[in-house]
Amino acid sequence: MLVDHWPLLGLRVTTARLELRLPTEAELAALADVAARGVHPPDQRPFLVPWTEGTPAERSRILIQKHWRRRGAWTPQSWVLDLVVFVDGRPVGVQEMHGQDFAVRREVGTGSWLGLAYQGRGIGTEMRAAALHLAFAGLGAAHATTASFADNPAPLAVSRRLGYRPDGISRDVRDGQVLVSQRLRLTRADWERVGRPLVPVTVTGLEPCRDMFGVDGFRTDSDVRPE
Repeated sequence: MLVDHWPLLGLRVTTARLELRLPTEAELAALADVAARGVHPPDQRPFLVPWTEGTPAERSRILIQKHWRRRGAWTPQSWVLDLVVFVDGRPVGVQEMHGQDFAVRREVGTGSWLGLAYQGRGIGTEMRAAALHLAFAGLGAAHATTASFADNPAPLAVSRRLGYRPDGISRDVRDGQVLVSQRLRLTRADWERVGRPLVPVTVTGLEPCRDMFGVDGFRTDSDVRPE
């Protein structure tokens, strides 16, 4: 079976109402349909990614190519895990987690998006909490980082609720203009104190994947269950 050769296909991160995992090809197509319908109002631009540019078909194709490209480029030294978020078996968005030289740095970064129809329900907080549990309890991370535009309050509120602290700014260019993002950092101690108690999370199928993250041999929490 393919999962024997690519064990990430068996990784599951679950909360009371969400399941985060890699999608099947049919589910990836359904996710592309969600993205094509919009992830933010057309008069806003809360991401560097140009979600409102191009036709719905073009946006769908870009998302699928990005997913395939990241899978194909995966190494233990540089990886991006695009966990699709499912509610009642339907894909609603993506919770990304990435690592660079994770075995040494013990640090992950996160990013995410949700279809417009699924926003405002607390899903954003729950899916980030799930990814953080995988990072800290499952992979033995010491830090997690994220960044949001200074005028994009929703993800900043999620970060504050989960225990992140300000970590400076970054300056990016979009359409010929400089945009300022607020960087945020979550330490393991702050996650244990603030973020972890918010959402109960279960991780299964991690053990066969550990060498793919470059963490074989790291101590992890006992509530991360292997298959």
